[in-house]
Amino acid sequence: MPFKTEEMLLNVGPQHPSTHGVLHLEVTTDGELVTNAEPTIGYLHRCFEKYAETLTYQQIIPYTDRLDYLSSMNNNFGFVVAVEKLMGISVCERAERIRVIMAELNRIASHLMFIGSFSNDLGAMTPFLWCFRDREEILKIFEEVSGARLLYNYYRIGGLAADLTPGIEDRIHSFLNQFEAHMLELDDLFTRNAIVIARLKGVGMIPRETAIAYGLSGPMLRASGVDWDCRRDEPYSIYPSLRFEVPVGGEKLGALGDCYARYLVRRAEIDQSVSLVRQCLTDIPPGDVKEQVKRNVRPPVGEVYVRTENPRGEIGFYLRSDGSTKPSRVKVRAPSFCNMSVFNRISKDILVADMIAILGSVDIVLGEIDR
Repeated sequence: MPFKTEEMLLNVGPQHPSTHGVLHLEVTTDGELVTNAEPTIGYLHRCFEKYAETLTYQQIIPYTDRLDYLSSMNNNFGFVVAVEKLMGISVCERAERIRVIMAELNRIASHLMFIGSFSNDLGAMTPFLWCFRDREEILKIFEEVSGARLLYNYYRIGGLAADLTPGIEDRIHSFLNQFEAHMLELDDLFTRNAIVIARLKGVGMIPRETAIAYGLSGPMLRASGVDWDCRRDEPYSIYPSLRFEVPVGGEKLGALGDCYARYLVRRAEIDQSVSLVRQCLTDIPPGDVKEQVKRNVRPPVGEVYVRTENPRGEIGFYLRSDGSTKPSRVKVRAPSFCNMSVFNRISKDILVADMIAILGSVDIVLGEIDR
């Protein structure tokens, strides 16, 4: 006579390290098998959009830091580009180069946080420590140029808060040289590890059509074989003048649509970001990074929507101006929010341990989801 089984409701989070923040997963299990997983958000609501409508344009910048606190430079970048487009102003090349340097260093730091926490989800502690070691060096660079280690408030509408400090370019070069060697060691330890590959290959499959239907973006979209990157396909700043490849899941990468593909895309993006930083450091022209920065920003009446590429995907800023110093409407398209929408779809009839791997591969930040 076959054994009868009963389904059990399992609450994972909102205070649990594997939920990567204040996320509540209501998981229905049949033994070790997950039959359904419903994510519940709303524990970190920031009310960013309505609060931003009470602030001047320059005052909003520090709050973009807090949307995705692991890629603050990138969020600053997206917002100031949107306002500058609304105002029709340009920024000197020196400021644009420094902006890209900081954004790509922040992309590296964010992906290091992903790899470290992802490896920890899988039970590997050493990659976690190695990634945090290298991320710490990037945070020291950010602290030197902006005065902060997490929430930088470094970009300004029309330029930057400050120029590069003396000697920081040599320090960045030195870091990149050491870092590239460290990443080769990480590949030997983690990327090509047979246990890691067995845990991730074929898990959490997202077909190309599903990725597009759910509005996924960034590494989540590219891992499913969709070749799209805002920096190249809807360019902004000086990205059109820079050389870089867009890593996409498929035969060349060695994985498509699964957790391993999402890891490999982010790992490959780190190498591309290193190349972009090196290109921007070459012969930085002189210039005043504060030349266009104004205390009172007053865009003309109109509206604008700009999307840029942050480490988790496309972050879009919609701004409507009534001609005053404060926007009359602000809306943010947060990549983590859209990426998380597919979680329930790909978390059925899997093992509990695989569910944790899938969640880690999405690489969410709850402040951005609950913006």
